[in-house]
Amino acid sequence: MQDHIIKAMTTGGVRAFAIVTTNLVEEARKRHDCYPVAIAALGRTMTAALLLAANLKTDECITIRIAGDGPLGEITADAHASGIVRGYVKNPHIDLPLRGTKLDVGTGVGNGQIYVTRFTGLKQPFTGSAELVNGEIAEDVTNYLFVSEQTPSSVALGVLVQPDLIVKAAGGFMVQALPNADDEVLSKIEKNIGLLPPVSQLVSEGKDAAAIINMIFAELPVTLYEEIPVQFKCPCSHQRIQDMLISLGVEEIDDIIRTDGQAEICCHFCGEKYQFNKQDLAEVILLIKEKDSKK
Repeated sequence: MQDHIIKAMTTGGVRAFAIVTTNLVEEARKRHDCYPVAIAALGRTMTAALLLAANLKTDECITIRIAGDGPLGEITADAHASGIVRGYVKNPHIDLPLRGTKLDVGTGVGNGQIYVTRFTGLKQPFTGSAELVNGEIAEDVTNYLFVSEQTPSSVALGVLVQPDLIVKAAGGFMVQALPNADDEVLSKIEKNIGLLPPVSQLVSEGKDAAAIINMIFAELPVTLYEEIPVQFKCPCSHQRIQDMLISLGVEEIDDIIRTDGQAEICCHFCGEKYQFNKQDLAEVILLIKEKDSKK
């Protein structure tokens, strides 16, 4: 099944988003060589970022940063309204014992803060924050939306990892009550959600986003909107890395040439490595001097 997200509305002023992210989470696992707890945490964060970005305009984006004191370290995900996402976890090789039958993401994340930054085309992006509730990501995002954005929401996120470490299923949903939402409709939806199995189980059983929406809105009228594909994609490139090197200045590039003779730059978000040999670095110096001469 191709990864995708879908938006829906029901009567009574309630909207929902459901998403399948199995392939993009597996892509992140391979790129960052994540152990199960790490990819569960990162996968949930990237899935949440895509759900929040679905409310933005096409050229807008959002960043979720989970800053906990657990062994995983910081987790960051960038998502665009167009359906692309990238992310990384600081310590991808953390291995923790199961909590019962589940991956212990909460212990891996620890206590701390969740930060959500919205880039909406204004001069300054808006950043809100809230304390982490339990480090399981879904509850943390739900609490953030209520505390920082005053939006009552229900968020579910899940990543199912096979014994061979491959991501078998990943996805999530977000239900939000709009102003003046009908209490009876909300009560019905709450009951429906309470009957649902874990969202990763639904995805592993072959349920797509529309099917998950229909289960959330069972016995209620549903309006489904266009299905949008989602994918892991990083905008990094050789040119962008070269621009970053140019910003370092001649003295620092000279020092790299003298010390190492070359440079290898690794993108935190996607793990892609960019090689710059001595000649490449010499060209960077020429570009810096050319830029300075035009000032």
